[in-house]
Amino acid sequence: MTLATASIAQNVQVKSADAVYMPGGVDSNSPVWWSDAGFRMLNSTGYSLVSTGWNQFYFETTEWVDGLQMQHLPFWMEAVWKDPDGVLFAWYHHEPGGVCANGLTSPEIGAAVSFDNGLTWQDLGIVMTAADAPDCSAKNGFFAGGHGDFSVIADRAGEYLYFYFGNYGGAVEGQGISVARMAVGDRWGPAGAVWKWRDGDWGEPGLGGLVTPILPAKVAWQAANTDSFWGPSLHYNTHLGQYVMLLSKSCCGERWPQEGIYIAFAGDVADPASWSEPRKIIDDVGYGPGWYPQVIGVEEGETDTLAGRKARLYIHGISLWELEFVPAPAPVDQ
Repeated sequence: MTLATASIAQNVQVKSADAVYMPGGVDSNSPVWWSDAGFRMLNSTGYSLVSTGWNQFYFETTEWVDGLQMQHLPFWMEAVWKDPDGVLFAWYHHEPGGVCANGLTSPEIGAAVSFDNGLTWQDLGIVMTAADAPDCSAKNGFFAGGHGDFSVIADRAGEYLYFYFGNYGGAVEGQGISVARMAVGDRWGPAGAVWKWRDGDWGEPGLGGLVTPILPAKVAWQAANTDSFWGPSLHYNTHLGQYVMLLSKSCCGERWPQEGIYIAFAGDVADPASWSEPRKIIDDVGYGPGWYPQVIGVEEGETDTLAGRKARLYIHGISLWELEFVPAPAPVDQ
C-alpha cells in the first residue's frame, strides 16, 4: 500500500489502521443503514448478501438477499435510502446479457424497495439508461457503453436524491462521471422520474437522455488505454459541512487498471459544477485491483453516506485506513 504524496489532500488525512473486512464478497459500493436490528450492510457480486451487527467492526449474521421479485438479474445493490417510516429504497447496477457476442455488456441503473429491512426486494424498474448504442468493439474488457458504478445521496433538505454515476459510451466528450436527480416524492414511481444534468440544466430524461460529465474521460472507455475516473462514492461530512466524493481512476490499459484513489469536495451536491479538483490520496492499495473506495462513519448512526471527523476508508471491501477530516484553515488577511 502506497499513500499519495504527503498522504494529505484538501481537508483530509489518511492514516494506517488495523484491518477490517466486510462480510461476503464485494464487487460494488456496499451501502449501510441503521435499524432496530442494529447496523446493516449490503454486499453484492451480482447477487447480494445482507449482514447485521453492532457496527462495522462486528457482524453477527449474514444472509442471502431474496431477489425472487427482481426482474433485472444480475443486480448489484449500490445505494440505499431509508424512508422516515422505515421502508428501504435501493438502487442497483444491472448488467443485461446478450448485448455483445464477445461478452461485453451495457449497464443500466434500476430501483427497488424493501419492507423487511433489506432481506427481500421488489423491483421498481430501470430508471437510467444511456443515450448511445453499445459499441461491441470497445477494448476496456467489460462494458460496451451504458451507465453504472454509482452512488445515490439525498440533499440535506430531503427534497432530491442525486445519482453520481459513470457514463461509459458514446463520444468521449460525454463519457466520465455524470449526475442525475429524482425528487424524493417520486420514489414510489421512479421510472421516468429521474432527470440528468446536461449543459447546466436538469432537462435530460434518465431513460435515454444525454449527459454533460462533471469529470470527463481523458481517453474514451472504448480504447484499450482508457483514462477516466469512475465508481464515485459520496457522503455528507458533518465535521466539514461539505459533501465528499471518493473516486477510482482507471489508466492506462485494458481491464481497468487502477491508477489511484482520489477525493473531491463540494458544498452543494445540487451544483455538479462546484466540485473541487480530485486529488490522489492513495497510489497503490497493495492488493487486488483496488476498486470501489468508500467510507463508513465510525459513530453510531453514521453510514456510507453520512460521516463525521473520522471514518474508515474501505477499498474492495477491506479497510486498512482511517480518514480524518479537518476543516480548511481560515484565510489569513494580508
